Amino acid sequence: MMNMAADSRPSTSATAEKAISFISKGWREVRDSADADLRLIRARANSFKKLATSFDRELENFLNSASSFSVSGAPVTMLSTSTSIPELEFVKKIQPKLSEFRRAYSSPDFSKKVFEKWTPRGRIKIDLSAIKNALVSVGEVEEDVLDLDRKRVIQKASDEWWKVGQGEEGKEWEPIRKLKTGIKEFELKGPSNEIFENFKRADFMERVKLILKSMPWDTLESKDVPALDASELLAYLIKQSGPIFDQLGLKRVGQDIRSDDLDSRISCVLQSTGHNHDGGPWADPSKANTFGDDGKRHVAIVTTASLPWMTGTAVNPLFRAAFMAKSGKQNVTLLVPWLCKSDQELVYPNNLTFDSPEEQEAYIRMWLEERVGFKSQFKISFYPGKFQKERRSILPAGDTSHFIPSKEADIAILEEPEHLNWYHHGQRWTDKFNYVVGVVHTNYLEYIKREKNGALQAFLVKHINNWVTRAHCHKVLRLSAATQDLPKSVICNVHGVNPKFLKVGEKMAAERELGNVAFSKGAYFLGKMVWAKGYREMIDLLSKHKTDLDGFKIDVFGHGEDADEVQSTARRLSLNINFLKGRDHADDSLHSYKVFINPSVSDVLCTATAEALAMGKFVVCADHPSNEFFKSFPNCLTYRSSEDFVSKVKQALAAEPQPLTAEQRHDLSWDAATWRFVESAELDGVLASSPQPEQARSIKKSASLPDLTQVLDGGLAFAHYWLTGNEALRLCSGAVPGTRDYSKQHCIDLHLLPPHVQNPVYGW
Repeated sequence: MMNMAADSRPSTSATAEKAISFISKGWREVRDSADADLRLIRARANSFKKLATSFDRELENFLNSASSFSVSGAPVTMLSTSTSIPELEFVKKIQPKLSEFRRAYSSPDFSKKVFEKWTPRGRIKIDLSAIKNALVSVGEVEEDVLDLDRKRVIQKASDEWWKVGQGEEGKEWEPIRKLKTGIKEFELKGPSNEIFENFKRADFMERVKLILKSMPWDTLESKDVPALDASELLAYLIKQSGPIFDQLGLKRVGQDIRSDDLDSRISCVLQSTGHNHDGGPWADPSKANTFGDDGKRHVAIVTTASLPWMTGTAVNPLFRAAFMAKSGKQNVTLLVPWLCKSDQELVYPNNLTFDSPEEQEAYIRMWLEERVGFKSQFKISFYPGKFQKERRSILPAGDTSHFIPSKEADIAILEEPEHLNWYHHGQRWTDKFNYVVGVVHTNYLEYIKREKNGALQAFLVKHINNWVTRAHCHKVLRLSAATQDLPKSVICNVHGVNPKFLKVGEKMAAERELGNVAFSKGAYFLGKMVWAKGYREMIDLLSKHKTDLDGFKIDVFGHGEDADEVQSTARRLSLNINFLKGRDHADDSLHSYKVFINPSVSDVLCTATAEALAMGKFVVCADHPSNEFFKSFPNCLTYRSSEDFVSKVKQALAAEPQPLTAEQRHDLSWDAATWRFVESAELDGVLASSPQPEQARSIKKSASLPDLTQVLDGGLAFAHYWLTGNEALRLCSGAVPGTRDYSKQHCIDLHLLPPHVQNPVYGW
């Protein structure tokens, strides 16, 4: 203990010496300031002395010049006594008083008295009574002359003199006197040991400590927060590595229930150190303020197909745009692909083609208004697209985001975000738009697995889908668990049914109430005739249980690339399937069917199943994640095995479906689907808030560590942009040749400038 006390003395002595040095420095500054003030007073006194001398000289010049004036125009050399000039007589009478005044106030004794009587709040009182009496005694002087002279003298004195006070005779201002005395005593003694000993006393140091503790140091210095230990650092590293694990397809066994506590702990440590994170290297603060002239937000819905191609990605986004615009709370734009005439002939049914985008837009609006019953209030735009026969899908050509003006780039809804961004070579969606939501429609992995080398292809496509959705979306919605587990995704059915199907269901229920036969026909299936749409499963079930389903007949409506092969297989197996031409599900000829059979396990969420339920029919479908939403409806009969399939088919044919309740009809409607979409996509808060101005969107400092998720997303987006810019890599991965930019025909049809004009490449 003694050694510890002895060791602490040098530290205390050093502190006291620093304090003495600081106080001595302060006293020297005060002394220097006082000396400067005294020099200023002395200089102003000398200035007044010079003023008095100058006034005396001007008076003598006035007298000399007056002696040379003439009376009545006759010059004289000497002024006679008989000649009387009032101004001259006045000057002669006050000259002795002015000389006396000059001698009195220009003498050194006057300056000395001023310095002795100086105080900071008083005034110098100059006795002008003698001059005043002399002026008053002259009766011939006019009043204005007297006032002029008096004001001139007083003004000169007030302007030239620094206003100092008059104290008691021979006494100095008490604070200044004590300060001077203290400075002299300190200079004589110097930093002696006696002074240091006084500062080393315990009572003095204790007082200093109490003063320091009472001062508000919280805003100046950090709080005493324990540093992060190894386990906390490891836990945070694992948490931040989640995006990398997800990208690699690795799943953690459990979630850390102390995640919030860990975030709070790290935030406290960072605040205690004063660290502020400036944002990641991929942040883009240059988004524009996207409020429209009418004060509404902008929503752009981008999809991969368009009518008259009757596919889910053509119909459902169209209804979504109509019902989001129905409320009138936001402006909506639907962006659909435009195909050249040669591709239209391959895609659109019944040899239906369009010569211009305006013609196709008129067809889309007419089809929509016939089904929703109200006039649509949204804008339809087109982007260049190219049909790929091998994948039987439309791929964008060029930068799709370019076809949404920057002033409308607020909220983007990407229908099939992985499809839109496989070969997207352009601006990152999350950089151009304030908020980007992806809606997954198709289970691409299930389709790819059915192809040659499907397992390898599915593995590659899975990671590519993770890549592009992570890089280009803030939120991803999966219609069902049948799709792959994508980053930032949640599961929610955000699709509804055409209002026309609900009206058919109400009509059928009314017929049954009247005692009429609502459903006079048996079972049917409707869908594009490709093996992946459930035709393989249906043929396998019917061929396996041909005996159990003796007498069972099903009508199939559809057309597609595999139509010939499907029909030949059914004939070869002698299956009781009646193949009919494809038609709209709302066609009157389909209303009287009672049972809709859908054995597909490749769908994400079958629109035809929802439509059949809306019309009040039985639906027999597989117990599969894609049908999870429909299980709550009593008319949905799911099976888990082929034997269970036979049982459910017989049950449906023998019974009558239950009429839908008002709540069930609402759940199937697009109004409910739009509400689910806004809620699950977290758009309610986004739409309710105002877009931040450009100044507020700059990178903000935050008391947190850099977010590895943002860094990874930005790096993936940059790598994807670089790879998709190489034509050789695009062709190797299956892109349509020449789709990095749109073609010459697209320029003609859509009235676009050529790509090399819009995006020139400069070189030497």
